[in-house]
Amino acid sequence: MNLMLILTTNTLLALLLITIAFWLPQLNIYTEKYKPYECGFDPMESARLPFSMKFFLVAITFLLFDLEIALLLPLPWATQTTNLKLMFTMAMILIMILALGLTYEWLQKGLEWAE
Repeated sequence: MNLMLILTTNTLLALLLITIAFWLPQLNIYTEKYKPYECGFDPMESARLPFSMKFFLVAITFLLFDLEIALLLPLPWATQTTNLKLMFTMAMILIMILALGLTYEWLQKGLEWAE
């Protein structure tokens, strides 16, 4: 009974999210969405324009926190281990390293977009 309830709930939730993802973008139409690229550059101009390094910083920051999620995702399953203190310590060390890196980046003003 529980399996059928979970499968039904997951299927309905997935269909609801697909429907929302299909209809929601169509409600918010503006001229930038009709352009072939939404990156802020005109595709008809020269391709040799200087590119701001801030875009790369945003991408690297995104990858850092994407990696954080990928490394922390198995933690709920790791709680079933016999050595819970070691698992908790390693997770806290990982979070501490990432938090210190974010703090350093923030203090160096690497996250500010405006020059």
